[in-house]
Amino acid sequence: MLEQIKKEIKTVDTDDLRGYLTSYQEKNNCSKVTIDNVRRIFSSFFSWLEDEDYIIKSPIRRIHKIKTTKVVRETYSDETIEKLRDSCEEIRDLALIDFLTSTGVRVGELVKLNKNDISFEDRLCIVFGKGSKEREIYFDARTKLHLEKYLSMRNDDNLALFVSLLSPYDRLEISGGEIRLRKLGRDLELQRVHPHKFRRTMATKAIDKGMPIEQAQRLLGHAKIDTTLQYTIVNQNNVKLSHHKYIC
Repeated sequence: MLEQIKKEIKTVDTDDLRGYLTSYQEKNNCSKVTIDNVRRIFSSFFSWLEDEDYIIKSPIRRIHKIKTTKVVRETYSDETIEKLRDSCEEIRDLALIDFLTSTGVRVGELVKLNKNDISFEDRLCIVFGKGSKEREIYFDARTKLHLEKYLSMRNDDNLALFVSLLSPYDRLEISGGEIRLRKLGRDLELQRVHPHKFRRTMATKAIDKGMPIEQAQRLLGHAKIDTTLQYTIVNQNNVKLSHHKYIC
């Protein structure tokens, strides 16, 4: 931005930033979402400059949030999850899919888990989420059975809960998990198979079946409830039933 505007930071004004955002969008053919993300980055930066008394007033203040079309993010159907599970030739992959489906854990949290973090008796474990905040997550009986089977078949001494399929059986990395799930999806001709989609699916199902949004927020480890709401898709049939229950 500074290279294009060619002005000292103290003299950058609102019109400069508006012009830059317009040219950025035209040059890169970006969506409104991307441009608003750039605006938010500038807002944080200039707010910091203002707080530290490098500038008198942030020039980004008069550039408001760019309105975007709300995208309804997809979730996995029960049928799709069963197809993924049935396609697994490795017990690790089956345990991985079950764990993601049951817990809604972030993939970054999952790869940090160790075997001794798991309480099979209580079907729970402690994860460290964003900001090093810890929380309990829970898994179902099917996940427990496949996770126990996977761990019993391992011959390595790695402390990690999930490891690579090949020697030297290093801890599974985020990219490794993503690549594996994409491959399983491609083999089934499924589009956009990604770890985060399991998280969104779990949250949507939980709220759709009546879990209070505050509990879903805690389960997912969200600092703000607005974030939790973004993960949910309201079932229209439930809206109809609620109307009959509360209005009719």
